[in-house]
Amino acid sequence: MTPTTSPVRVRATDATGQPERTPQLEALYRGFEQQLLVPLWTAIGELMPAHPVSQARPHRWRWKDLLPMAEQAGQLVPVGRGGERRAIALANPGLGGQPFATPTLWAAIQYLNPQEYAPIHRHTQNAFRFVVEGEGVWTVVNGDPVAMRRGDFLPQAGWHWHGHHNRSDRAMAWIDGLDIPFQHYTDATFFEFGADEVDTREAPQRSRSERLWAHPGLRPLTHLQPTPATPLLAYRWEHTDRALAEQLALEAEGYSATVEPGHAAVRYTNPTTGADILPTLRTEFHRLAPDTATAARSEVGSSVFQVFDGTGEVTVGDSRWSVERGDLFVVPSWQPLAFATEHGLDLFRFTDAPIFERLHLHRSHQSPQERAEA
Repeated sequence: MTPTTSPVRVRATDATGQPERTPQLEALYRGFEQQLLVPLWTAIGELMPAHPVSQARPHRWRWKDLLPMAEQAGQLVPVGRGGERRAIALANPGLGGQPFATPTLWAAIQYLNPQEYAPIHRHTQNAFRFVVEGEGVWTVVNGDPVAMRRGDFLPQAGWHWHGHHNRSDRAMAWIDGLDIPFQHYTDATFFEFGADEVDTREAPQRSRSERLWAHPGLRPLTHLQPTPATPLLAYRWEHTDRALAEQLALEAEGYSATVEPGHAAVRYTNPTTGADILPTLRTEFHRLAPDTATAARSEVGSSVFQVFDGTGEVTVGDSRWSVERGDLFVVPSWQPLAFATEHGLDLFRFTDAPIFERLHLHRSHQSPQERAEA
């Protein structure tokens, strides 16, 4: 007869179902540590929570506090090789002092003095610039000079040469957004220096990329091959503003044309595919009409917002702030987000949604009760 073995019964001693900490179990755990092993039963709650629990925290940065410090940095910190950019990154208070707005997104205020250059370089990180105020700087991407003005959104795919030159007699600040934390975590980054100075003998009002690609609904037959990132280097404010205004006008005329009542929104897209402008970043612009409140919405992935104009109240999870022009704030993964405004609110947003959508991990939820109340 084949001998039988009695089943081993391990008695749990607490509500978490963990086994009794006997001397034998402690010795087993010490063996795990020596062999660099971790038992799943002690870590499953952290590794597999019921819903996303981000280390990042909701946080708001006031533009009226950021801009004076950027101006002071302009007086004290030179731009050149080594530092490369006078950029001051948002450091989320939940990420241990790292210069990351969220675990995947990097945001900073960049400041350039009059007649100053930011030298040319390139990197694998996807990037963009968004201008909340001012003008006078040209960014030059692969030799194509692109003017930067208030409300303009300027994307730039990874591994493209780029530098900046302030041709005006006034300093200028804007925000940078990149996927630095994501590429840093995945050990995928490359960086290379270019020329020390930026050639801006040309300063056209329309870049070559705009002359080729900035014609709505029209695509040059000489460029039919899809590209992973947008070839258009400037999405101008006048077009964004008009699109948002028309959405709200159509709603007022009786058409269902907005995300929810009083809430217009547009997404910046790649004209060769209709998809997101960059492989890892999604960018949008939202406009809330006066006396509008939105439902609370949660989604997988994180976002950074900047207030372009107007005032309002923002609720992210358990945090609530009043916001005004220039303010930036972070929405961590699965934290519910809602807006309310009395006088109207314009918001620029960027998010890591394309990453999660490609991995089939994106999910969202909106409260029916709050939608009905709004």
